Amino acid sequence: MQLFVGLGNPGGKYAGNRHNIGFMAVDRIAADHGFGPWKSKFQAEMSEGRLGSEKVVLLKPMTFMNLSGQSVGEAMRFFKLDPADVTVFHDEIDLAPGKVRVKQGGGHAGHNGLRSVHQHIGPEYRRIRMGVGHPGHKDRVPGYVLSDFAKADQDWLDDVLRGCADGAPSLAEGDGGRFMNAVALRTNPPRDTGGPAKPAQDPAPAPREAEAVDHRSPLQRLADKFR
Repeated sequence: MQLFVGLGNPGGKYAGNRHNIGFMAVDRIAADHGFGPWKSKFQAEMSEGRLGSEKVVLLKPMTFMNLSGQSVGEAMRFFKLDPADVTVFHDEIDLAPGKVRVKQGGGHAGHNGLRSVHQHIGPEYRRIRMGVGHPGHKDRVPGYVLSDFAKADQDWLDDVLRGCADGAPSLAEGDGGRFMNAVALRTNPPRDTGGPAKPAQDPAPAPREAEAVDHRSPLQRLADKFR
């Protein structure tokens, strides 16, 4: 059994924020794979379903980002899971928009949601780092991640979310490489290098034969006419 956690903040005010891309990812997984209705449990919204042969619980902590670990720890203990059974989807300012990376264990890099998860279950869980870009200066980070995605971001964002849903069964089976391939097929689809067939060209007209030059004198031409 797997626990897939999306990090974000509850409420319509935050729904479109960059900080809520984790919520968006698990929402798309639930929708694309026919998960059950969302229910309130573990200080979170929870949905259950299957990804391939694996039973998976999707979790969106409703504690606000800084206390996300409370909900994750409660759910993990209830289902008797290990940290290695937990995957957390979260925004990552150190990756360019549209980039996605899988990471097992490690530090929280100052992300308040991950910091809270570390405190409650330790660092040995898997993360899906979903790039949202950096505002350019650390003082601008809080306002940046708590702002909505721009309209110009919607195409790549939709591709990333669809890719995460496409690859979710592979992720549940522990195959991070195939998950990344599924994301790449959405974000960087292969190009058709063959190109459109060129229309057939009409053959060039055959050159006209040069007209023969008549070197006869007028008198010879008249004489030849009556032969």
